[in-house]
Amino acid sequence: MTVTINNIPTEALGGETVFEVARRAGFDIPSLCYAKGAAHKSSCMVCAVKNTSSGQIIPSCTTLPAEGMQIETDSEEIQLVRRLSLELLLSDHRADCDAPCTMVCPKGLDVERFLWHYDAGRYDKAHQLLCAAFNIRAIGCDDCKAPCEKACRRGTVDQAVQIRTIIKGVAAMFEPSTATNAALSKPDKSKFQSMLGRFSDEEKKRLAGTAPTASRCLHCACDGKNKCKLRTYAAQAGIKKPRYNASSATQAMKRQHIKDDIWFEQSKCIRCGLCVYNSQNGFTFMNRGFGMQVILPDENHANVTGELAELCPVGALYRAPY
Repeated sequence: MTVTINNIPTEALGGETVFEVARRAGFDIPSLCYAKGAAHKSSCMVCAVKNTSSGQIIPSCTTLPAEGMQIETDSEEIQLVRRLSLELLLSDHRADCDAPCTMVCPKGLDVERFLWHYDAGRYDKAHQLLCAAFNIRAIGCDDCKAPCEKACRRGTVDQAVQIRTIIKGVAAMFEPSTATNAALSKPDKSKFQSMLGRFSDEEKKRLAGTAPTASRCLHCACDGKNKCKLRTYAAQAGIKKPRYNASSATQAMKRQHIKDDIWFEQSKCIRCGLCVYNSQNGFTFMNRGFGMQVILPDENHANVTGELAELCPVGALYRAPY
């Protein structure tokens, strides 16, 4: 069978979807709810294309080719549909991509990652990050107006993390001569930045009691940001920040430890279903309509694998990076 994609006749192989035919032919179509070789159902509409022979906008990841199809993958109309789909997904996505403290540090220090190492007792790793950002012999925090502490989300709950005090404490643990510079990876401010927004009173009460670490940092940066397709596609669509106020009913920063280094954060879930359709006695859907949620019953934790975590297109199901 031959279908026409962007005015180019293209052969469709048996069992392929329009999405797979187009990608094999070299046309790049984004998708969040599709993963090669995995069971899936169309839900995100980020893979939308137009069949001009019928005038229909269709999800390419589940639509099978038919004789006479004339597919457009990159018209202005399709770009608008995809952008609207992304904006609707982002309206239900309560997350910070990069931590506010990291975003505002004038020296480019990844403050949140520094505090991760500090809280885990990896003082050498924390020190290496300082060496990359500062002249370690003269930490410049005394003259700094501490925008990191002003931006700290902990400050909206009770009291901001004393970041400068912790930095000086780590610097004092090592002799200047032992400093070894690490590569400094500043946050890319050209990328899309998802923002949590304000915590509810209920969230503040919960978060006030969840600071078992030495620093008291909430660690609000997304652990799955580097592999997040939602962030990548939002940036490609020219979306700098969410268009709509977050409307999610799920609680922000409510992390569920599954096992080993695997975690689940429901407020980042886009309900694509990849974790549901590709696990046995694992994740499942709860409720219907806009209130539908993906949940993991406690008795199913053992059935979640690292391979399943790799299917998640956002930072909802992830493996801890540090």
